[in-house]
Amino acid sequence: QVQLEESGGGLVQAGASLRLSCAASGRTFVGYVMGWFRQAPGKEREGVSCISVSDGTTYYADSVKGRFTISRDNAENTVYLQMNSLKPEDTAVYYCAIYVTVAAGRIWGPRDDNYWGQGTQVTVSS
Repeated sequence: QVQLEESGGGLVQAGASLRLSCAASGRTFVGYVMGWFRQAPGKEREGVSCISVSDGTTYYADSVKGRFTISRDNAENTVYLQMNSLKPEDTAVYYCAIYVTVAAGRIWGPRDDNYWGQGTQVTVSS
C-alpha cells in the first residue's frame, strides 16, 4: 500500500510562487512515474506535470510550461512542484499521484484511488 501526502498549498497573489510537496511512503514499484494534477471548480481534473523517479524525465502540460518545475528527491521519496508566476487560472485543488503515464500528449493518472493524494488547495488572487 502506498500513501501520498501533499503539502504546500495556500493563497497567493498573481505573480507569486508556491512549492508543493508530495511525500510517498509504503511499498512502491521500481521505475514509477509520479505526477501532479489539478482540478478547478466545475472542470475536469487535468495533468500538470510528471517525473520519472528513476531517470528524472519530466513532462509538462502546455499551460504550465516555463512556469512550473517538477523535481524529485529519491532519498526522501518526495516530489516537488515549484510554481512560479502564478495566475488566477492556476487556482485549483492540486493532487499528487503515483503510477502516472503519458500518452497522446496527455498525462494520465492511475485508476486506483489508493494511488492519489488527498489534494491541497492553491488559490491565486488577481
